[in-house]
This record gives sequence, structure tokens and C-alpha cells, in this order.
Amino acid sequence: MRQALELTAYDTPEERVRAIEEDGFAYFPAALDADEVATLRSVMSGLQPISESFDRYHTAEERGFLQAHVNNAFNRDPLFLGYLDRPGVIELAEATHGEDCHVIGMTSWITGPGRPDQTLHTDWLPLPLPEDIAAGPRVKVPVFITTTHYYLDDMTEELGPTTFVPGSHRSGRSPNGDTEWLGQSERSILCKAGDAVSFRSEVWHRGTANVGEDTRHLLQVHYAHRMITQKFPPYLNRFQFDEAILAEASPRQRRLLGDHRSGAYD
Repeated sequence: MRQALELTAYDTPEERVRAIEEDGFAYFPAALDADEVATLRSVMSGLQPISESFDRYHTAEERGFLQAHVNNAFNRDPLFLGYLDRPGVIELAEATHGEDCHVIGMTSWITGPGRPDQTLHTDWLPLPLPEDIAAGPRVKVPVFITTTHYYLDDMTEELGPTTFVPGSHRSGRSPNGDTEWLGQSERSILCKAGDAVSFRSEVWHRGTANVGEDTRHLLQVHYAHRMITQKFPPYLNRFQFDEAILAEASPRQRRLLGDHRSGAYD
């Protein structure tokens, strides 16, 4: 039986930045209230996949489990604009990636019973290093990308929680088949509906099998330094913002969507 990941809540952006740097993640308890959770689940369940946007959808009858993985959620309903700059989370993103950071993706992800284990992985390893260097006290690798998970269900082992290998962002590498690092094995994120966790892209993690009877709902928001490209498919200038949704965005939300001031390489 896997152990649960110890989730410590911090009150200030400075403490949360330090958690991202040292622990690899920051925890936000009760980031959403019950009404917000219910509304998000309802809107996400009504999204229709767009194959050109690399959305992934299949039913339990087709592949043994329901999966509805929808990209560019911010462009599908005005509700999602508020999750670009959620209080607490956005201050962490700006402190980590800079005041001109932006969102590089937002994904609505619903998975049903029967969903299998993912492989332990890193989302992106920007700076591979020998382990003795990466873990050295003088080495501080910048945080290039963070992902915030908004959990919309009470997470149990049966529902298929996300797992982390604590401290693995300091390994300087991807797992490559390993399941522990420096004696640390996978720990499960067993949090409550409405909780959120932000983590850096180098953390070894995975989604685990849904062996229960319920469906898991998760909203992902990916942040990065402005110099890292946004992932809004379809590409080759075929992605188009919904002008009606964009008209409702605040100046900060517009910047997070790419409305930047002129800078280097513009």
C-alpha cells in the first residue's frame, strides 16, 4: 500500500516559492468551495472534443474506460477564465516565472473506472544533470514550467490519485523505469475536492489506475516563463481565440493568454 504524500499548506508566496524549489510542489487546501467544484464538474462534463485540438475522447465501451481530455479549456467557456489567475496560485506562478509569465495550456480531464496506471514520468526535463551535481546544495535549477491540478473529487487510492516521488526534481533526470529515488518511493496525493497542488515539471509523477466505481475530474493549468511557447493546438495559425470569451477577460487574463508587451524577439 502506498503512503500518502505529506501535504503542508503555506500562507505566503515566498513560502510557496520555497516549497516549489525545495519540495517540488506547493499545496493549496480548499482552493475552491463546494459550489465552484460542482460548477466546474458540470461544465467540464459538457465539453465536446475537438480532434484538431488534440483532444482525446473515448467511452468505456470503446476502450474499457471513459476518458475526456480537452485542451484549451479557457477557450471553451468563460468560466475557465477565472482559473487562469486564481488567487494564491497566480501569485505563486508570477513569483516563480516572472510578472510577464503566461499560461501555456489548460486541460479538462475526466477519467472513468478502469483507467490504467500511467508510467512514472517527468512532464519536461529542461536541464539534465549528473545526479551528484543536480542534488548538490549549491545548484539551483530555475523552475521553467509549473502545473496546477485542481482536484474536483475527494481523492482515494481507488479513484486513481496522482503520485509523486518526493525530491525527485533534484535527480537531474527522468525516472527511466526507476520507481524510487534516494530511498523515496511514490506517495499518493490524497486530498479533498477543491484542493489544488502546483508542481514543477521535473517531479517524477503519474496518474494511477482508477479501480473504483467513480469518475475522476481534474482541471490542469500549466504556467511558464514568457520565453516558453504556449501549447494551443491546432498549430500553424489554425488556433483561434473565441472573441466572445476573450472580451470577458481581464487585462491580467489577457496577458496570461499571450497579450504581452513588446520584448526581445518580438
